[in-house]
Amino acid sequence: MLKRSISSLRRTAAPTRRRAATGVLAVSVALVVAGCSSGSDGAGSGDAGTVAKGAFPAKVSTKFGDVTVKKQPKRVVALGWGDAETALALGVQPVGASDWLAFGGDGVGPWAKGKYDKSPQKIGTLEPEYEKIAALQPDLILDTKSSGDQKRYDTLSKIAPTVGVPKGGDQYLTDWQDQTEMVADALGLHDKGQQLIDRTKAKFAAAVEAHPEFKGKTVTSGSLSGEGFNAYVQGSGRVDFLERLGFKNNPWVEQQGGKGFFVSVARENVNKLDADLLIMEPIETSASEIKNDALYKKIPAVQAGHDVVFGLKSAEANAFAMDSVLSVNYVLDKVVPEFAAALKN
Repeated sequence: MLKRSISSLRRTAAPTRRRAATGVLAVSVALVVAGCSSGSDGAGSGDAGTVAKGAFPAKVSTKFGDVTVKKQPKRVVALGWGDAETALALGVQPVGASDWLAFGGDGVGPWAKGKYDKSPQKIGTLEPEYEKIAALQPDLILDTKSSGDQKRYDTLSKIAPTVGVPKGGDQYLTDWQDQTEMVADALGLHDKGQQLIDRTKAKFAAAVEAHPEFKGKTVTSGSLSGEGFNAYVQGSGRVDFLERLGFKNNPWVEQQGGKGFFVSVARENVNKLDADLLIMEPIETSASEIKNDALYKKIPAVQAGHDVVFGLKSAEANAFAMDSVLSVNYVLDKVVPEFAAALKN
């Protein structure tokens, strides 16, 4: 049962803002802003760094109401999907963090490598280890991209001020921009958060300018899990990323969409995944299983070479799924060129 639940969560990892949704994410699923490092504008492990005078008390609006952070946090625990690396992008090193994609080590992807001076205490993901969290004596808990469950929030808020999901952000419905804004405000680093956001938006704009061929092209972002083929719909982090580049999500996929962030695709409809660009990732399967699938090979985009298949647990796939301010920059640098090359084939 747990395996099936995790598989379902993985298919729907990293959704974005302001759209009602059903469950997403997982422990092992399925994006580096220049000038940001753990040694700049920050403090040591667990310290929130220098903040502007008058930044506290800080208020952050969430689904559960306004959360007040009375003073500069010194011991931060980051539990939500991408919360730890968002804090790291701001120069703050959490003392405890959840490793949603099972990276190991410091629990972050290569886009955040080296930003910790001291590794954080690992905390469970779907079921937080509350006693372990309390033992860390945090003065701020970040949970901006999580289930949005009331009981989870109530339990965490008894330990320390907890910044939960934003309004309309149930079940991991928080995109990289909202996440950056919320985490920065909670840490008293509003201006630095805006700088990160502005740099990332500028990088998107540069990618759009460099690749005018993306504009108006249809795209399918999908996966093959142990339960079959799936495709992501508008509102998911992957599709949001692609639409920022000028792509248009597969109309057939959008017609199938309901309240969730992905649709299951029956084998008789695999050909409907066809688009100008087809992006696939394996979830509890493998890249070779996708490429060698008889029906997949018959898709026109595949036959024309207009597909990109990520490797299982590859940095590219994980970055594409993570949808944090650091990981989207990684995708812009490392993965967008793959999209461009596939379109040219």
